[in-house]
Amino acid sequence: MTKNIVILGASGYTGAELVRLLATHGGMTIVALSADRKAGQAMGDVFPHLRHLDLPVLQKIETIDFAGVDLVFCALPHATSQAVIKTLPASVKVVDLSADFRLRDMAEYEKWYGKGHDATDLQAEAVYGLTEFYREDIAAARLVAGTGCNAATGQYALRPLIEAGVIDLDQIIIDLKTGVSGAGRSLKENLLHAELSEGAHAYAVGGTHRHLAEFDQEFSAIAGRPVTVQFTPHLLPANRGIIATVYVHGDAQQIYDTLQAAYVDEAFVETLPMGQHPSTRHVRGSNFCHIGVVADRIEGRAIVIAALDNLTKGSSGQALQNANLMLGLPETQGLMMAPVFP
Repeated sequence: MTKNIVILGASGYTGAELVRLLATHGGMTIVALSADRKAGQAMGDVFPHLRHLDLPVLQKIETIDFAGVDLVFCALPHATSQAVIKTLPASVKVVDLSADFRLRDMAEYEKWYGKGHDATDLQAEAVYGLTEFYREDIAAARLVAGTGCNAATGQYALRPLIEAGVIDLDQIIIDLKTGVSGAGRSLKENLLHAELSEGAHAYAVGGTHRHLAEFDQEFSAIAGRPVTVQFTPHLLPANRGIIATVYVHGDAQQIYDTLQAAYVDEAFVETLPMGQHPSTRHVRGSNFCHIGVVADRIEGRAIVIAALDNLTKGSSGQALQNANLMLGLPETQGLMMAPVFP
């Protein structure tokens, strides 16, 4: 018997990615899709690449009947997401793709997102959705908070190293490049083709990117003391993909061995042979994360590089991986497709 699924915010990139993944899942049936401005339209008209699928017509959230629904994917903007989720029936499981339930400290949420949290009771039960590190909690959860895509990439490179104590916690630099789909589908002047193509630029320089809050929260919890990383993201003229180059102080072979041991049994995280490094083109459209380790020419330093697809492993694929666990389905179901190449 398949599980009944609703996707809220289906007219955005992450919503469309969820539909693409669920189309061949086999264990879930989409019973409703919501959109605001595009309510009443067919999904195939909004996203022509999905026109071959038999999907519900997009509708307003308030017209959806949640009776019999097993799980809701909420792909709405932060603040909107918490307002909607707190009105859902308590019997419905939720995977939220926004930032609303990622941070455990509500003062930190207000600091980074500029407003107080309006669903603090729900925040108390939310589980952080980095699957490989919160698997058991996710399986038992009603509400799972999907991670930021940049935050996920950096964490795959660093969490095992911090836990094992093989790097200097005060000397971590994350230099990250991301594709433009991470900024969402809303019209923005700086994301026009003529403004973005044929160049790349840093943004949120000096520690203003909101995903830093997740790094602070997660790394400090692992270490048992404050860990503050340097992080600079760059926007690439590419549709999708993230690559993070992480500079650390430690023995390169020990760092490699630690990552290899941490991920050897993980279906979606692959540590490349020592000295090799990943590319976004080798994970595009997939739920895989590739990690490479290279010894720096300066003794005692190493470079860890992680690559994943921001819309899949960084967002919608991660969301489906979590939903599989929450619904008692095989964790890898619907997610073992090979990357798209070239």
